[in-house]
Amino acid sequence: MDGSQRTLLITLTGRDRPGVTSRLFGTLAAFPLTVSDVEQVVIRGQLVLGVLVSYGSGTDVGQVWTAAEKVAADLDMEIELSTGRDKDVPLARRRGRLHVTVLGSPLRPAAMAGIAGRIAVGGANIDRIQRLSHYPVTCIELEVSGADPEALRAALAIEAVEQQVDVAVQRAGLHRKAKRLIVMDVDSTLIQGEVIELLAERSGQIGKVAAITEAAMRGELDFEGSLRERVALLAGLDTAAIDDVRDRVQLAAGARTLVRTLKRLDYKFAIVSGGFTQVTDGLAAELGIDYSAANTLEIIDGRLTGRLVGPIIDRAGKAAALERFAHEAGVPISQTVAIGDGANDLDMIQAAGLGVAYNAKPVVRRAADTAVSVPYLDAILFLLGISRDEVEAADAEDPTFAEGSGRTER
Repeated sequence: MDGSQRTLLITLTGRDRPGVTSRLFGTLAAFPLTVSDVEQVVIRGQLVLGVLVSYGSGTDVGQVWTAAEKVAADLDMEIELSTGRDKDVPLARRRGRLHVTVLGSPLRPAAMAGIAGRIAVGGANIDRIQRLSHYPVTCIELEVSGADPEALRAALAIEAVEQQVDVAVQRAGLHRKAKRLIVMDVDSTLIQGEVIELLAERSGQIGKVAAITEAAMRGELDFEGSLRERVALLAGLDTAAIDDVRDRVQLAAGARTLVRTLKRLDYKFAIVSGGFTQVTDGLAAELGIDYSAANTLEIIDGRLTGRLVGPIIDRAGKAAALERFAHEAGVPISQTVAIGDGANDLDMIQAAGLGVAYNAKPVVRRAADTAVSVPYLDAILFLLGISRDEVEAADAEDPTFAEGSGRTER
């Protein structure tokens, strides 16, 4: 005898209705069985319920089989039964579970085929699939076992590019659930566009400033030097222009939903910006953001001098802010998420527990743990395992929430 338990897998398939699960377990309760595993999913009113039970040598499995078939017949459902031993389940599929999150707009069958194929080639198994969202993007999450995380991440990154979807690979369990501090870039991430370019439009220097910004975002120019050069072009601009830009700033689609939802879950939220406190301070207050860091424009007699005051928030400064905010929040770096789009965000993205490239430059996408290329910031919720249904249910239960209040998200 090898000491392993005998098992019976019972799979019911058919129209969903109340009482199916209780009916099956009520029948199985009459036998000396132990429940080893249960999986249930409902798709468009069709139920698939799988129950794995183990039993000893004294159990008449034929009687169990007959009783289960009677349940299926009474419910007008299909049933499949198979016997085995628990040793038949590969150990690799009991360990090393991963979440593979797929974002597509639209999500094509070819993309799912390619991703499933890569998982199979790597010798891994898909244990469970569920939909987290059907709008504004389709998000499907696969629970995978028996895979090497780094090898699978590399393989799926290639497939994601070929299929024009976003794919994230993360370890399952408490490690994923424990990310409690979000640190986000501001320009072209939390908000649409670059504040310095909006100011440059009002000073007549947009062409020069935009060219320098683009080169800096690609990592071709030193950020501090390029920032000081751009700010110098704003010299003499009246502070009324700052007020105008602050009033006209548009949040990224889904920004409010992202912040609101994570704050409900007791996440801490921070923004770090190579932009300016004259704008970011107002955003932090409006959205209830816990921490913020940005550069400060020097203003004398109501006009910009073309200089900055205080320490510069550059690439290294953003990473330092991430560490400072994590310390203040009492959160380990491994439990942080950093989100950004430009070379200036690279250090904090690489330092965080999860680095997300949001509609980012190629150099940032290559460095990040995962990328989001759809123009909806709240899609990041799905990477954290939060479904669209959960977001909407929380909004519906919140008496202080009014859909469409404040700045328009979409």
